[in-house]
Amino acid sequence: MEFVWQVTEESVKLKTFLKSKGVSKKLLAKIKFHGGEMSVNDQIQNALYMVVPGDEVKIVIPDEGEHETLIPYEAPIDIVFEDDHFLVVNKPKQVASIPAQYHPVGTMAHRVKHYYNSQNYVNRVVHVVTRLDRDTTGLMLFAKHGFAHAMLDKQLQSKELKKYYTALVSGQIDELSEKGQITLRIGRDETSLIKRQVREDGQEAITDYWLEEVTDTVAQVGIQLKTGRTHQIRVHFSGVGCPLLGDSLYDGDMGLGIDRQALHCARLEFKHPFTQELIVLEAELPEDMKAVMGH
Repeated sequence: MEFVWQVTEESVKLKTFLKSKGVSKKLLAKIKFHGGEMSVNDQIQNALYMVVPGDEVKIVIPDEGEHETLIPYEAPIDIVFEDDHFLVVNKPKQVASIPAQYHPVGTMAHRVKHYYNSQNYVNRVVHVVTRLDRDTTGLMLFAKHGFAHAMLDKQLQSKELKKYYTALVSGQIDELSEKGQITLRIGRDETSLIKRQVREDGQEAITDYWLEEVTDTVAQVGIQLKTGRTHQIRVHFSGVGCPLLGDSLYDGDMGLGIDRQALHCARLEFKHPFTQELIVLEAELPEDMKAVMGH
């Protein structure tokens, strides 16, 4: 895969210019030792070559092939966005994001691997940028090569990549503000291997929310996480007396026709690192959540 840039500012070593474009030492080594190429004005150069304003820099990154241990799994995927660098899918409920002890096959990663194979892509390593809990639905972002993955990881760290969720909650919904923030600290529940709980000695956790729609018994809330603790949304809303519908782990109401935590990744925003375009993607609520709200 080729990437081309123009040098516009100052004279620097080629490796310094490439670093400014997000090319890591690891990727530079891969280009150098595994069949890639670096050139300036169509002439092969090494990393110490001095580039000057007006030069055209090109790198060719070797193809990745495929991850042999990830077995393809044929199942439909709902593609929301795709280009040469990224794939965004709308994940259904009851499908894990990645293989784990209790979900060794049939995950979104397995499904995407099958899709890559069916399209005969040269890069078939599945790079998961954002993952979702097994029963959380919505937008899930994959990078189609390692360079793209590294660039989006930086946006995740800097909070430039933004995820917005929608949840359905019940309980003390009349005490929710039109727009509010939950700042309860979260730590492990020592009675469970997977459960978390609000505890004073836990890690800082911040959840912004706003009311989108309210019925007599259910509130539909929009959510943006300021921190990324395990089960943060579920723990926070349970902690303020408004657990997610269908969330048996955190005392959610199981009698309103939804049998999994009513949580959906509804919107994704990121700056495309190679086109500089702001990518804004949305996925409408799944049918089970719509039905609860009477839609």
